[in-house]
Amino acid sequence: MPVRKLKEFLKREGIRYTSIYHSLAYTSQEVAALVHIPGKDLAKTVMVKLDEKMAMAVLPASHQIDLELLRAAAGAREAHLATEEEFRDLFPECEIGAMPPFGNLYGMEVYVAPALAEDQAIAFNAGSHHELLKLAYEDFVRLVHPRVAKFSRKTSRNLRTRTIPKTVPPLW
Repeated sequence: MPVRKLKEFLKREGIRYTSIYHSLAYTSQEVAALVHIPGKDLAKTVMVKLDEKMAMAVLPASHQIDLELLRAAAGAREAHLATEEEFRDLFPECEIGAMPPFGNLYGMEVYVAPALAEDQAIAFNAGSHHELLKLAYEDFVRLVHPRVAKFSRKTSRNLRTRTIPKTVPPLW
């Protein structure tokens, strides 16, 4: 689902959202630093396979997925990270690694970490490495119907101390 189609879907559903444009960034922690959103408030989508079935795990940028916790929460026998080759064709109009957490639109289960469920809003990649969408968490739940489950742990990296290289011009 490209950004335009996702925005049309949100509009059709009466969902208010904000677009946040940023310089090219590939990791969620880089994006969080660029847009000045704490890593705990930025959602990243991790593609996983649970018993050979594709699913999305949505967790804060400042967290790391724990596949054993996810496996147990899903009641699966096996859980592993999906390879790019395994999910690339599922999202032909999205940049790899920038899929929005709307797995329900692709017929897949979506798991969300409790840390995101505590927030009033959720921000996530909108299908590209240049744009985020931010909307009310309750609207996300209404549209996606994710399963809230503990499957992540906070990383030791501190985003607040990350500096942007001097070769990048300031955004202000």
